[in-house]
Amino acid sequence: MTGGVRARARITATREGLTVLSGEGPLAPRRTRAADGGLRVTLVGAMSGPLGGDRFAVEVDVRAGARLTVDAAAATLALPGPAGGAARYDVRLTVAAGAVLRWLPGPLVSAAGSVLALRTEAELAQGARLVLREEAVLGRHGEPPGTLTGRLSVRYAGVPLLDQETAHGPGAAPGWDGGAVLGGHRAVGQLLYVAPEFATHPVAARALGDTAVLVPLAGPGALATAVADDGLRLRRALDAGLAALGG
Repeated sequence: MTGGVRARARITATREGLTVLSGEGPLAPRRTRAADGGLRVTLVGAMSGPLGGDRFAVEVDVRAGARLTVDAAAATLALPGPAGGAARYDVRLTVAAGAVLRWLPGPLVSAAGSVLALRTEAELAQGARLVLREEAVLGRHGEPPGTLTGRLSVRYAGVPLLDQETAHGPGAAPGWDGGAVLGGHRAVGQLLYVAPEFATHPVAARALGDTAVLVPLAGPGALATAVADDGLRLRRALDAGLAALGG
């Protein structure tokens, strides 16, 4: 990959507070007020992107006993770059024993002509807790989507808990928008909830309306997956999943 913007944000939370809070270029993390008494950081987009050729990375480290929420001030808009090419966005989450992370970025909008690979890796210690939400809107109003590929890998106490890949848009394999996948919907997302008690008391699989489902994982976690006509309806479906899990 040549050209494009390289930017990295780093966040470290401890019981005492935020010991690292740094960002480059379009990645601008800001400390904001938390409603639950923990710590909160909001990612503010300082410029458009990612564009084709850009490479962004966010690293979050939540130390033992800390509670951190990371959200976003607005949606992330993937756009084609002036020289074409693919963009990459890498997220690395580390959560220690007794720590809690709520990773709640805004939706990612895949604009026509864009190509973006999103990879999220989470490493959780025994006794860690994680709420992770991913939302994608395929195309702006009245336009076709770009190509969006995603990989979500989660390990708990050194053991794989979830590892899945998705691909949508013109660069994906045929059938990505068919009845067995999106069924014509333009928004897709998931909410992962990891909690130690789910290892011995797994949640029951259930439907969350007509286009969303909640399933237990083989380990201390549960996953809500949804499709919808737009981002607002998608958020409502995922919020219903979170409420069903007591979050």
